Amino acid sequence: MDLELQAKEMRKLIFKTAYKGKTGHLASALSIVEVLTALYFGDVLSYDSSCPEWKDRDKLIMSKGHGSLAIYSVLAMAGFFPCEDLSGFCQPGSVFGGEPKLGDIPGIEATTGSLGHGLSFAVGVAMAHKIDKIKSRIYVILGDGECQEGSVWEAVMSAAHHKLNNITVILDNNKLQAMGTLDEILSLEPFAGKWREFGWETAEVDGHDILKIKDELLKDKQSKSENPRLIIANTVKGKGISFMERIPIWHYRMPNAEELEQLLIDLELSKEELLK
Repeated sequence: MDLELQAKEMRKLIFKTAYKGKTGHLASALSIVEVLTALYFGDVLSYDSSCPEWKDRDKLIMSKGHGSLAIYSVLAMAGFFPCEDLSGFCQPGSVFGGEPKLGDIPGIEATTGSLGHGLSFAVGVAMAHKIDKIKSRIYVILGDGECQEGSVWEAVMSAAHHKLNNITVILDNNKLQAMGTLDEILSLEPFAGKWREFGWETAEVDGHDILKIKDELLKDKQSKSENPRLIIANTVKGKGISFMERIPIWHYRMPNAEELEQLLIDLELSKEELLK
């Protein structure tokens, strides 16, 4: 399937899942659709959905665990489990909770949701891979607001000090967090400059241009550098739903009946398809 079409279908699945569960961090999931599309369907990530525990697989750690709707959707589309399983999202007895949990869901590599810990976990995994001489890569999707956590910078220093060139952070730079903009709450600029000073290589890309993301990730995978790498993906929170884009109140909210009508138009999603 064409990558753009994959992304379009992922946005539909994200909303269908949230709609059935009557909850979810929609805007945070929508900002990383193209990043996940490039990783899973752009010949970047090495994985086998029929054997999720394959030793030599690349690992993706969703540090911004509240983006669970996106990681669940891409894993379902990649064949780790049936898309129908997502109908239990956030319902009693379902393994698909608001944040992903290691051990419950095929393809989930870390329990996340408590922000600021995903990169530290990934550093530990990357170090273990070095010791065991496993050649696969560790990818981390990190939220920009999450970088206000001090533990992130401890992990940044540690990864550079230990020359963990098998780790790549993709920063979801949508410039919003739960209560407002990053600049209003706690500015982190210059982002790239800070990471470079800590010893990371950095690159910047349009986070909604799948081909550019794919090219940057493939370039990253072939790099001979000894340093860990950061890719800043400039994204739009709520991307694809007109009234959600760049609006902080949509961090955790479901649309009302009137908003739903516009959402279905934006996603080119029929009511029949929504209720399937």
